[in-house]
Amino acid sequence: MKQELAEQIIDLNKELIRHPSATFMGRVAGDSMIEEGVQEGDVLIIDRSLTPRNGDKVICFYEGEFIMRTLELQDDYGWLHAANPKYKPIRLGAESPCQIWGVVSYIIKNVRAR
Repeated sequence: MKQELAEQIIDLNKELIRHPSATFMGRVAGDSMIEEGVQEGDVLIIDRSLTPRNGDKVICFYEGEFIMRTLELQDDYGWLHAANPKYKPIRLGAESPCQIWGVVSYIIKNVRAR
């Protein structure tokens, strides 16, 4: 049994990080994505080398802090949407004070009660 388990060990760095020099981890603080199951304390794997695509979860620098939102791309601009109705969408464009910093590639959750 022990040998079977040893052969099945998963290296999370190899499994989850495709671009090590451009990948960072962060911990969720806040409730902006709560309706999509992203909760305070979840760990995010953020890849700065990925080009953001429609529907991606992205980390943005906005008004002096990092925020997580879902990206919606349109013809000339984009929108950042929270998964909590208390947060308004943010419009991206030439004059937007918001910069996309990276793409969330994985979310790691703690499922054990604390």
